[in-house]
Amino acid sequence: MKKGKIILTLAVILIIASFFRLYNLKSLPPGLYPDEAMNGSNALEAIETGEYKFFYPENNGREGLFINIQSLFVERFGAEPWALRLASALFGILGVLGIFFLASELFRDNKNRFCIALMSSFLMAGSFWHIIFSRIGFRAIMAPTILVWASFLMFLAFRNRDSLWKSLGLGLIGGAVYGLGFHSYISYRATPLILLCPVIFLLIKTIKEKTVGKFLAVGSAFLIGMFIALAPLISYFAANPADFFGRTSQISVFSSESPLKDLGANILKTALMFNFAGDANWRHNFSGYPALSIVAGIFFLFGIFIAGKKVFKKFKDSSPELFLFFWIAVSLLPVVISNEGIPHALRAIIAIPGVMIIASLGMDYLGTKFKEWFSAGEKGKTLFKVCATVVVSFLIVEPFVMYFVLWGKNPNVAGAFNQNYVDIARSINSLPKEVDKYVIVLAGGAEARGIPIPAQTVQFMTDSFTEKGMEKNNIHYFRSYDELPDVKRDAVLFVIE
Repeated sequence: MKKGKIILTLAVILIIASFFRLYNLKSLPPGLYPDEAMNGSNALEAIETGEYKFFYPENNGREGLFINIQSLFVERFGAEPWALRLASALFGILGVLGIFFLASELFRDNKNRFCIALMSSFLMAGSFWHIIFSRIGFRAIMAPTILVWASFLMFLAFRNRDSLWKSLGLGLIGGAVYGLGFHSYISYRATPLILLCPVIFLLIKTIKEKTVGKFLAVGSAFLIGMFIALAPLISYFAANPADFFGRTSQISVFSSESPLKDLGANILKTALMFNFAGDANWRHNFSGYPALSIVAGIFFLFGIFIAGKKVFKKFKDSSPELFLFFWIAVSLLPVVISNEGIPHALRAIIAIPGVMIIASLGMDYLGTKFKEWFSAGEKGKTLFKVCATVVVSFLIVEPFVMYFVLWGKNPNVAGAFNQNYVDIARSINSLPKEVDKYVIVLAGGAEARGIPIPAQTVQFMTDSFTEKGMEKNNIHYFRSYDELPDVKRDAVLFVIE
């Protein structure tokens, strides 16, 4: 493909990706889930105090990088759900761009490298699975994006032959980017196993080429960059070791009565999530819908076949394919070893780039075969173009209908994101500040500063998480009706349940 055509196609794909992640962000998803709002409350407190943390211990603990980024948008646009979600949308778009560079680097010896790269980017741009998490204020969306860019920079650093200093610089930057991923989501901690596969292949290659010295130098630069980025978290966890594990021990399959049986069931359910039965949680998916559309799912199955065939027949030349298999398998480990909500699209989020690149291999293979079959005569070529147009159109229309029509308008989604809590917050904000607002929190669950997490939606949107915020906005929180003081005549009462 010519460079101009590649750039133009990639630009169109990024426009599609941006549309799916930014269009109507103020309204969809509806409501604001308390876990998202907890991020917002921490962001508001950081803005108020100027204390931006590397780790926020509330709500089972969360790495602070994403929350600190969200604070930039909250400070600029106010305590609105879409302000929290804008950070996710931008990371989602950045991931669509990054997968193009990673795939083109992985398959640089393939004559169709840019076609595969563009297909990977296109499939991710229209992935309902990826779109959903690109529009929710969860830190998890950072993980696949960071890993994609870190992997690309790592490969670039080891491949570069221009100068050692350039390779060292790329290695240092790649390592720093990779290290930032540990500030994103707990599942990212499994990613060293993903990089182990290409590192082994690279080491074998450098031994043959007698360039082990350069390999060790670049590898050291990568590790230095990683540890520089990791240093604040290491320091925090050294002082607060209990926070390192978070909810991991609570939801581990090995804590169940029959761990091996449950592990086997989890593996089967997770394997089926791509093409048959996906996550049932309405926040993560159209309940039960496969993670891949029927067309992308077919491409994925063919991609597994093509990649697996190459690994079996040409093992020494199959490092890209092995890397992708490692990527997917390791990314699914946090899913199968947990015992909650299986299959779990959110915990499997790091698998998305690997799945999309594998699917692009299947798309490239089928496209090439169909082009050969329809190559005879003008009618055949026209028929191929019509078929290709139909497939591409489906991959654009399907996620739009799924997200903005079927999923977005489903009443279960509003309930899953606690639209009722947003309604309460907007009612409070509509009242004059001098009016006393009493909020009784009857909903249970984990607590933040003595108040159950479900109240976070209201606390964030009314800026009443901190004592200063409560006083400024004249909002008072209670755990039961019994705690309620003598209510003033003009006071207004709200109940979160």
